[in-house]
This record gives sequence, structure tokens and C-alpha cells, in this order.
Amino acid sequence: MTSEVDIAAIGVDTGGAMNIPTDYQPGYERALAVAPEIASKYVAHTLLGDPLAEQMTRDLEELEPQEQLRLIRAAMDEEGEEALRDAPASLLELFKEAETLPEWLDFSTFTLAIRMFHRNSQLILAALVAGVLIEGFTTNIAKSFLITGRVGDQGVRRLGQNNRHMMEIFLPGGLNRYGEGWKLSVRIRIVHARVRQLLNKSEDWDIEAWGVPLSAAHLGYAISSFLARLLKHMKTLGANYSDEEHDSFMAVWRYSGYLMGIPETILYRDADETLKLYDVGQMCEPDPGMESIIMANSLVNSAPLIAGITEPDARRSLAQYVYRLSLGLIGKETAQSLMYPPGSSFGAVGWFKLQKRYEIILGKLFVDRRRNSNFARFTSLLDTAAYDEEGIQYKLPSKVYSEESSRW
Repeated sequence: MTSEVDIAAIGVDTGGAMNIPTDYQPGYERALAVAPEIASKYVAHTLLGDPLAEQMTRDLEELEPQEQLRLIRAAMDEEGEEALRDAPASLLELFKEAETLPEWLDFSTFTLAIRMFHRNSQLILAALVAGVLIEGFTTNIAKSFLITGRVGDQGVRRLGQNNRHMMEIFLPGGLNRYGEGWKLSVRIRIVHARVRQLLNKSEDWDIEAWGVPLSAAHLGYAISSFLARLLKHMKTLGANYSDEEHDSFMAVWRYSGYLMGIPETILYRDADETLKLYDVGQMCEPDPGMESIIMANSLVNSAPLIAGITEPDARRSLAQYVYRLSLGLIGKETAQSLMYPPGSSFGAVGWFKLQKRYEIILGKLFVDRRRNSNFARFTSLLDTAAYDEEGIQYKLPSKVYSEESSRW
């Protein structure tokens, strides 16, 4: 098997044929036999970042931190030409690109997804934390998280920011130009570019083995898993939604992904493409390594901290609850690859669904019991969305390691 892939042939311009990162060569060979076009697309995008956003962060780095923040905020809030007079050309170009509506966008299709999200918000969060994020960490995505310490050091704030982004894109008008869902999506693009820039300079990142940090492949895979797996796990936990709501949910995430800078060459177009990209991406990714094991177990054990639980027995009880529920969602084989502690998922999903069904009745009859149940504690994680009193913060990480970086 050749160790090169013709990137230009699939519409990704990085200069023609390039060496496939060594971690991906065995999986790529297997995937070629199943879906050669998607497999080639996936590994090609492991070599692609976000050139425009990265140029912007390099240009901003030459300015004082406060001037960086002022220019980003001025562009986000469209404060006018005078406020952006000294802005780098790359910043102006990035925002012009973000403000350009793709031909496929139809805001009228978002309404059903907004209703579905708020009707199933507890189940969405449970499916995300116990299923989707865990499965995401089985890939090399885990490496960038572990190196930077995004979950370990400032995990509560990082996950709170993720929760807030998800909530904002599912508010009416949230993805309009002045909506906070729009701003937070573009903010994520800029943050990814800065983290990519920092990791590229780090001795800890092996580009020959892993490709570009926070690559377009991983971002395309991540948003596909949000759809392919999140919707599946939601239904497992008892969510109900129509085919029309399903398609609307996909439409919201697709536009948010566009704003996050995911190239359209790997940004899904429909449900079928989402499933294929997820499956082929799984084949191309190497087996879970130590980074995956650490990150998956850290996420489960951080759930009590995110929920504000500090009492040791209560923290241990909730972590065990999440482990059992997660095992019921991701399956025994994946759980074993992540070195989950011994245990059984028997009855975990059924008990969760029963608690959800009767939470209103139980809440009225046994207020304290409901408030202190693991179900209530776990599904309250959505309440931890990070809201800063001074508004959305556009600060960027200053160092590759979270414990050394300024707060952002």
C-alpha cells in the first residue's frame, strides 16, 4: 500500500500528494476496501487545518493582548470600519467568509430542531457526556485534549463553555448574524486555530504520526459523531423525535460546523453521508491509546465536579452511575478498550428511562429524594453552561498547556 494520498484529487488543496500520517496507514488500508473515496477524503483531511484562521491568529499575535481582544470583539459586534481600521487583513477576510451564507442554508428549517432540543435537553446532555464524547475520545482527538490539559486542569469551565454553545445554537435566532450561537461558533473556530498553532510549535505533537493537530478530519468526524451517535444514543435513552425533527437537528449542526470553519469538503450533507463518514473515520483511526483511556475516564469522573458535588461518597456514587449508563450506550467492547472499571450495565438504561418518565411525579411527592438522586445530578449538567457576567469572552489560550495559559 502506498503511504501517499492524492489530496488535490478529492478537492483539498494542500499541494498534491502527501504522506499519510503513520498512525493512520493501517486503518486507511482497511477502509480502502470498504469505501475508498471516503477513506481517502478522511486521511487527506488529517493533513489540513484552517489556513485562514491560523493566519489570523499569527497576525494577531504581533499585537498586544488587549488589542487582540478589541479587534475580535469589534469584528464580532460589527462596530464599523473605524473600529477595524488597524485590523489585519486576515481578520477581515475571516469574518467576511463567516458572514457569507452558504447556498444550502435555510433558517426556516431550524424551528423543529429548536423545539426538539428543548423537549429532550436532559437526554441530549446525558447522551453527549456518557456516549458521544466518550466515543470521540477513542480516536486521536484525545491526544490534543490530553496534551493541552483542557479537561484535566480547567475542565469545568471548558465543558461549561461547550454546554453554553450547544444551548445558544438551539435558541430562536441563535445562529443569526448577531446571535450568540453564531458568535460562539466563530469563536470556536478562532480558538481551534490558536490551539493548533500552539500544538504545532510543541515538541509533544508528532505531526508525522498524527497529522495536523485539531485537523479538519477530526472536526468533520466530531460533528458527524454528534449526529450519527448523539441521535442514536438519545433514542436509546428514551428521546422521541420525528424524521422532520431529525433533519432539522442536522441542519442546525451543519451550519454551526460551517461557522466553526469545517471545510465543506468534509462537512456532511445528509444523514447517509454522516453515518458513512463516522464509520469510515472509525476504521481509519488507530486503536485507543493511553491518551484515550485517560481522557474517557477523566470525563466520567469529572461529571460530579461539573455538577458541583464535592462530598466524596456522592461523587463516587454519581461516577459509578455514569460508568454504568455509559457502558450501556457505548457497549462492552469499547468500554474494555478504554479500561472502564469492572461492572455491568444491566438495567442502567432502563432505570434511567424510568426515572425520566416519572421525574415529575417523583419530584412532587419526594422533592429531596429527586433533588439528590443521581439522575437529577447527572441531568442537571446542562445548568453548568458558562455565562460570564461581562458577556462572551474572546480571550485566547496563551500557552499550549492549560495550567500555564491565561484564563480564556
